Amino acid sequence: MILPTGTVVAVADGATLKLFRNRAAEPHVDLVALHDPHLAASNPGSGARHRHSSANPDSDRGGEDGFAAATADYLNRWALSGGLEHLMVIADPRTLGELRRHFHAKLSERIVGELAKDLTTHPVEDVVNAIRNA
Repeated sequence: MILPTGTVVAVADGATLKLFRNRAAEPHVDLVALHDPHLAASNPGSGARHRHSSANPDSDRGGEDGFAAATADYLNRWALSGGLEHLMVIADPRTLGELRRHFHAKLSERIVGELAKDLTTHPVEDVVNAIRNA
């Protein structure tokens, strides 16, 4: 995948958001880390509809969905303020689905690519390779 120069790459899961910016000219990818925002999972997201029981023991799901909603809110505000021109989203499949539910239309217009992979604990070289192979 070719990323435009200046594209922000958001790498997320249910508890972590890492941000990078592509500083290379097309077709190259050279990611530099941006500050990682401190987000609180204050929005219950769609996870509020899930019940926790022995039949559905995933007690972390509500918190993960809330973090995904907070991540989407952060990215939405960035896009609406005009500070975000291009965005690539990399997240595990479940988190990516939850993020999509909360993306504002203006943010969705700026998304140049999505990748359903969990890369939050991987080094930046793995993120670059995943983008190149997408």
